[in-house]
Amino acid sequence: NFPMCGRYRLSRRKQIIEEHFDSVSGDEDWSPRYNIAPTQPIPVIRQNPKEPVRELSLMRWGLIPRWAKDSSGAARMINARSETASTKPAFRDALKYHRCLILADGFYEWMRMRTGKAKQPYCFEINNGELFAFAGLWDRWKDPSGQWVKSCSILTTTPNAVTSPVHDRMPVILDPDAYEPWFDPGMSNVSDISELLKPFDARLMRSYLVSTRINSVANDDAECFRPVESMPAQNRLFF
Repeated sequence: NFPMCGRYRLSRRKQIIEEHFDSVSGDEDWSPRYNIAPTQPIPVIRQNPKEPVRELSLMRWGLIPRWAKDSSGAARMINARSETASTKPAFRDALKYHRCLILADGFYEWMRMRTGKAKQPYCFEINNGELFAFAGLWDRWKDPSGQWVKSCSILTTTPNAVTSPVHDRMPVILDPDAYEPWFDPGMSNVSDISELLKPFDARLMRSYLVSTRINSVANDDAECFRPVESMPAQNRLFF
């Protein structure tokens, strides 16, 4: 069972990410990843509230609201529906005040085959694999030991022409022109924010079949996103 936007890829080194998004980071390290899964630490960019600086740091994927009693629900909070985030207690304050960019260069979705339970994974890319950013929300929660845990969620929207054959939702991918308003602390009007949460331009996207190696979180190498020629014969008969 794979949730909507439940796996993605960020295969660039930290220095390249920093340069691309004009951001700075601390001592936290990042190695290229090809099969990022929920609850793992992921690179996120936030606007420094006091200086005109974008800061890159690691957060846990799966939002834990600051009022949560424990972290048990985090794995279910990896995505937030953009249409309802403003009314959900877990997301509404973050949508107004805690917006971020979650960085990627590809994401995976699974299509259910007509033969039954089997699902075929696809990789989705922008302009043949360039870096991009999901619209993200973040929050911080104090764990029982008193440590602050920063966590995040990816906003989703209706699919475009590239993603709709595979899934009825897609992650919100922000156009680079939207980064400034997305970070603007003065933009707290829900309707203005919602204007940015549209399906990405399908003309700039592509999808292709990948191996079912991606199904296992233990597999995290470049083979995960290599195109495969076609589906197994038994699936192809019924496609």
